[in-house]
Amino acid sequence: MIILDADVLGRARTGDETYVRSLLRELPGVAPDLRFGAVTRHPELVPAGIEPIELPAGSQELRMAWSFPRLLRRLKPELAHFQYALPLGYRGPAVVTVHDLSFETGVGGMSRVERAVFRAVVPRAVARAERVLVVSERTKADIVSHYGADPNRIVVTPNGVDRRYTPGPGAHDYVLFVGAIHARKDPLAALTAADHVGLPLVVAGPDRDAALTAALRAGGADLRGYVTPDELLALYRGAAALVLPSRFEGFGLPVAEAMACGTPVVLSSEPALREVAGDAGIYAEDDDYGAALAQALAERHERSVAGIERAKQFTWEAAARITAETYREVLSA
Repeated sequence: MIILDADVLGRARTGDETYVRSLLRELPGVAPDLRFGAVTRHPELVPAGIEPIELPAGSQELRMAWSFPRLLRRLKPELAHFQYALPLGYRGPAVVTVHDLSFETGVGGMSRVERAVFRAVVPRAVARAERVLVVSERTKADIVSHYGADPNRIVVTPNGVDRRYTPGPGAHDYVLFVGAIHARKDPLAALTAADHVGLPLVVAGPDRDAALTAALRAGGADLRGYVTPDELLALYRGAAALVLPSRFEGFGLPVAEAMACGTPVVLSSEPALREVAGDAGIYAEDDDYGAALAQALAERHERSVAGIERAKQFTWEAAARITAETYREVLSA
């Protein structure tokens, strides 16, 4: 059996949870020759075709140091797939996914303790795993640069767009920001851009910075918090444009999802965002998101058509196929 660490399920972990949930949904269909199990505190969220393996967890540190290693010793998987870190003492074949190295940059979004933990465990996981999966060429380059990893062991598996994200009716009377509220995402720049064109800003994402949340609310932003996939779909369809002024991204899943819904995207010049949006995106010159947003609204039809076509390149089925082939390579080595 191949074991996947699915502890993020049901924990409102935005992109990381979407990644794991989508792989679990697609893997049985693209790899009927393989048997999969998912270790999670929410077995009811594991999709059909995957064996749910419940593992309660309080402290994440204790889970990775004690309860998860004990479970793996009992299960003896042929291969295990983890997110960012390997459980203490695990010696079996491993694949690890690293979404980004934002914790190495100091651009915000993590506490000092969280950054220290990630800086300790991620390099070890990268060095130890048989294969490292990343969601963009940008993250692959970062891992090679920061850790001196062999690029031949790093496999790029771009995120996909859920099939639910399609164009639909909407008033297009607000600007949308999607992502956790913290400094790295720079939602205040999105608020300034929305003010520039005279539209309200809707923010969909969990609160990770109380002061920043308060500033957004004081500026008139409509804060929705963590939203369900159905709510997010409606928000994408109703938005005049998505604005993502992020200072650092590993992929930028909201960009692909918004484009699939026909919503224009206004972005920073982050390399990962350019990988996703290509020529369909509008990039703020000199951080002038107001001017970029005004351009997006003026060119809304053309940008909508281009974004829909661009988003077709990103599917979870393709991501699952690359992942499954990586599993087979490790198992046959």
